[in-house]
Amino acid sequence: MMQKILTKTKNLLIEVDCLVNNVPSIWVAFFFISVVGMNLLANKSIDMKVDWLGLDSAFLFSWLSFLTMDVITKRFGPRASSIISVLALIGNLVFAFVLFIASVIPGTWSGTNGDEAIDKIFDEQYGGTWFIIVGSSAAFLSSAIINNFLNWLIGQCFKGDPDSFCAFALRSYVSTAIGQFFDNFVFAIIVSYHFFDWSFAKVISASFLKMLAELIFEIIFSPIGYIYLRYMEKKQIGKEYLDLYQIELKDMTTEEAKQNNDELAAKLNENNKNDNNENSNNLE
Repeated sequence: MMQKILTKTKNLLIEVDCLVNNVPSIWVAFFFISVVGMNLLANKSIDMKVDWLGLDSAFLFSWLSFLTMDVITKRFGPRASSIISVLALIGNLVFAFVLFIASVIPGTWSGTNGDEAIDKIFDEQYGGTWFIIVGSSAAFLSSAIINNFLNWLIGQCFKGDPDSFCAFALRSYVSTAIGQFFDNFVFAIIVSYHFFDWSFAKVISASFLKMLAELIFEIIFSPIGYIYLRYMEKKQIGKEYLDLYQIELKDMTTEEAKQNNDELAAKLNENNKNDNNENSNNLE
């Protein structure tokens, strides 16, 4: 049992290494920056003038996370995009931990003129709060997986021209809208509803409003993502990973089914060997 776990872990690490070396570093960098940035900007709420609406500044970055995931999903598949999402989440947690360490180190922030009250506010702001980190991490990871696999499933409907901008746009916009709403809803339920006394109506309205803002940004910038996607396809960027690891959902089977197939193949090979031996004996 332990040997199987170690083998699977080793194979996964080899796959991750291959994927990281095949996805363009600039695209991964944009992804990491967007994940870190939207978690920082989530701390600033926008004054909506009405109590039942809520919106924070994270939408200025979060659309970029989903656009990069959509491009990676189209080129490398939903599994690869989910792996990159997990790596980005780990990077964000490391960044949050470093900020927390900086917040507890005695000292003054630039521009505070040594005012302890203002320094304390900066420390609390950058140090983060455990329930916000937990809420944002759970929301991002779950919505990323939903977005990636939904994007892939919608793409399977375009049999005639799957590489057209129309196909890319529709699969991106639908998966982003659903994924972003789920992201906003999970975060609002975990954080805002329980810790900031939001009503459930405000949770729903805020999730929908933020999803619309993020979707508008993705619609504006999706042509750039599509152009870069076509560039990767033309230059065959990522071919090594695609040849080795791209997994289509229709080819995914359970371990038991794989084992049965292996046993069947071994039995067929054994029968063929026996038949060949019998034919050789008959000839003799």
